[in-house]
Amino acid sequence: MKNIVFLLLLSISSCFAVDNDAKYIKKQYFKSYDYEQMGKYSEAIKVLAPLYNKYPKGYTLNLRFGWLFYLNKNYNNAIKYYENASIINTYALDPKLGLIRIYLDTYSYTKAESISYQILKIDYYNYYANLYLIKSLIAQSKYDTAQKITVKMLNVYPTDVLYLEQLAIIYKYKKSPLLNQLYNDILILDPNNVYVRNKLN
Repeated sequence: MKNIVFLLLLSISSCFAVDNDAKYIKKQYFKSYDYEQMGKYSEAIKVLAPLYNKYPKGYTLNLRFGWLFYLNKNYNNAIKYYENASIINTYALDPKLGLIRIYLDTYSYTKAESISYQILKIDYYNYYANLYLIKSLIAQSKYDTAQKITVKMLNVYPTDVLYLEQLAIIYKYKKSPLLNQLYNDILILDPNNVYVRNKLN
């Protein structure tokens, strides 16, 4: 009987521990989000550090650290945590997209291109993988390939302004006679479009 009571008490106390732990984790994440909103990325990282020490193999934690270090422009650490997240969950696309953003920001366009193609083998119409691939191709002056992918995505998202902007960039480099009409089309969809307004002024 004593053993049964002891096991019951142990079970109840472990439930309280799990519940308290969950509350603490939630609290630290919310603090981190608040700091991120304020642009205090180092503080957002610091409040999650104790959690990371306890759960270094947590996928969400590694992904979050990758994002925060990216925002803080600490690209080496961002790469490390995104790669950790990719190892923890080999099927996840978010860490790979995070790596592409870093490689675009650091002018490592061939790396960005390579990872984009890896994602497209799994998810051919992935919105951001295609967008980032186009940007990496434009940066390498691979305009014909970039245009084919842009047209592919505009077949799916015909009024998507971000993709129309990419097409405008390609048309500009290729000196296409269709550029001005495309500018007008973008302004119909987005009258205050900053990219087109800057080009027309």
